[in-house]
Amino acid sequence: MQDELEEDKWYHGISRYQWLVLTIASLGWVFDVFEGQIFVASMNEAMPSLIETEPLDEESQNDPVAVEKQQKEIKGRLAVYNNIALGAFLIGGALGGIVFGALSDRIGRKKTMSLTILFYSFFTCLSAFSQEWWQLAGFRFLVALGVGGEWAVASTLVAESFPPKARARVGSIFHASSVFGTYLAILAGAFIIGNESIQEYAEKVDFPSLPWRIGFALGVVPSFLIIWIRRSMKEPDSWQHAQEAAKQDSSQKMGTIGDLFLPDFLKSTCIGVLLAAIGLATFWGVHIYGKNAFLNSVTADYVAEHFEGQPDVTSEQIKAFKKEPPVTIKSQLKKWEMLGMFLATTGGGLGLLAFGPICEWVGRRGAFFLFNAGGLISSVLLFNVLDGAVAIGCFLPIFGFLTLGMHAGYAIYFPELYPTRLRGTGTGFCFNAGRILAAPILFLAGWMQSTAVGLTLAQTATTLSMLYIIGAILPYFAKETKGSALME
Repeated sequence: MQDELEEDKWYHGISRYQWLVLTIASLGWVFDVFEGQIFVASMNEAMPSLIETEPLDEESQNDPVAVEKQQKEIKGRLAVYNNIALGAFLIGGALGGIVFGALSDRIGRKKTMSLTILFYSFFTCLSAFSQEWWQLAGFRFLVALGVGGEWAVASTLVAESFPPKARARVGSIFHASSVFGTYLAILAGAFIIGNESIQEYAEKVDFPSLPWRIGFALGVVPSFLIIWIRRSMKEPDSWQHAQEAAKQDSSQKMGTIGDLFLPDFLKSTCIGVLLAAIGLATFWGVHIYGKNAFLNSVTADYVAEHFEGQPDVTSEQIKAFKKEPPVTIKSQLKKWEMLGMFLATTGGGLGLLAFGPICEWVGRRGAFFLFNAGGLISSVLLFNVLDGAVAIGCFLPIFGFLTLGMHAGYAIYFPELYPTRLRGTGTGFCFNAGRILAAPILFLAGWMQSTAVGLTLAQTATTLSMLYIIGAILPYFAKETKGSALME
């Protein structure tokens, strides 16, 4: 009886090499996420330093209306440019995931993973040399080519390397490793981009953008992972068998994107793309702004403390303080912002880990429903109900848990929808074609915050959170794959 119980444990019988595959795939994903999140950690410093503004003349400088108009115009441009950069990242990730996913079916998982890591490492480092906002946005597109490709290959590799009883658990572990990439970005944001000594030195040498440029330059580090991949990994047996079958039967050709739209796979492909689009649009349009809600509340406390005992303080003085606080306070605010990011990310990591056991309990469709419904409720609460830094800070882990957890489902569910010859192609296409659909939503979000519409960030995030309703319902039109073996 005891032997039967031991046999039922999901990790029983997993070999050392299988753990190695999970470790390497997870490290690739960790650095993949770091390359994406370093922009989030530095966007409040990087983009403003790359925008040129016409200085106001002496008369306008003393005109509160003119000053406020210019500040609104700058804020609107920042929202538009940041969302263009985020949208470019999504489009680049889509193209990279589709191309590299199909390439992995043709030339193998090992070679393709090495290429994707080299790609995102090189262009993140190159981002440090941006001189214009559009250059940074362009580099984000190029970084995303590798980022999107790496996820498609790594998630496929993990799914092919483990038995059905372990697949959901290791899929969650793989995707949950992403939080360490965000933690690295948080550390870079708090101790490099927000480092008071580095900021003072940068001001002294008249190079104020130096801190965020150093953060991007760190992106070259993941390239060293390629050496370990090439020395330690081999192609999965299922891929090698499919390769042999393709040589003998032309109808079993590897990595053909058109086959994803054959009657057997069309429904799965469409639902997979829509699930990914909703998850990515809400991640970049809702989840990442949890830290901003926290920062805004903390900033309000600093403003109240700074102007305490000054009943005649003007709104212009408060706006000037928020725009350019003293270096010491600026450094402290950056650390508070990174704390908010840390809290949401930690909750998100727990959500990613929980998705696997939950989908083994209620099925893939039930798990997607629970997390999307929770994402909607938590977003409405965070951006519209909760008030005060303490309340928001305490709620951020719950918000992160519910708005990020469903992303583990993509690494678990998408590889289960396709046979080996199409697994990398299908997984990459679903997740990354979803990026293409999500990108215009982010462009729309930027426009909603521009002077043309004038919505606040909280109002925009709340509007985008309505997408969770579709995400909760959509899985029930797809097939349930709980407990099923991968298609050969």
